[in-house]
Amino acid sequence: QVQLVESGGGLVQAGESRRLSCTASTRTFSSKTMGWFRQAPGKEREFVAGINGIGSTTRYADSVKGRFTISRDNAKNTVYLQMNSLKSEDTAVYYCAARVSVGIATGDGLYPYWGQGTQVTVSS
Repeated sequence: QVQLVESGGGLVQAGESRRLSCTASTRTFSSKTMGWFRQAPGKEREFVAGINGIGSTTRYADSVKGRFTISRDNAKNTVYLQMNSLKSEDTAVYYCAARVSVGIATGDGLYPYWGQGTQVTVSS
């Protein structure tokens, strides 16, 4: 089992930055592909960003490319999502997810482990 705990959400102004963190309780964190997803009210959960186990490969949704950066610190069992130039449409609950399989998948059904989510609200 892998337990994931997100933190860093809150209320921010449009144009500002925020960094989310997700810490995993597993001894094999570096073997896990990690992903960030988000779900806005009334919408389906969507892929935001993903990173492979050693942090050498990343993938982003078009809507956040150039504004968000995913990274990881395997010594701390933590993955980060740096969000810059936030927009009102970035308002959502952000979830951290993990999968054992190699490859950064964008489908949420391919991630068996999930955090509880952290709310990010961007006010304009």
